[in-house]
Amino acid sequence: MTDREITILYVEDNPDNRNLIRRVLNAEGYAVIEAAQADQALQKLERETIDLILMDINMPDMDGYTLTAIIKKMEKFKNIPIVAVTANVMRGDREKSLEAGCDGYIQKPIDIDTLAQQIERFITRRTNA
Repeated sequence: MTDREITILYVEDNPDNRNLIRRVLNAEGYAVIEAAQADQALQKLERETIDLILMDINMPDMDGYTLTAIIKKMEKFKNIPIVAVTANVMRGDREKSLEAGCDGYIQKPIDIDTLAQQIERFITRRTNA
């Protein structure tokens, strides 16, 4: 990658979750752009250079599975890693996220002590691809 700051788009409808993740990732040196719903996420993708997307699955306007599928079909965004961040932890939920196009899966509640290492794996994987 370049010397510029890594930018993460966090798509999450819950403002408390957005605040927590932004604070944790900012402390680790990442820039975090937030979107509370699908249309905001798509607008921010068009305007910003995004290195990774953290995608909440359960959102009121459009679920994260659908938004992920839309993003992955767009040629200019298809290589941006998308990581599902979800409380959906039943059997098959991880697989459903991956089938929708997510490149990874982080379970809620998020372990803030390991979040940065999880994010780093996806960033490293992308830069080494």
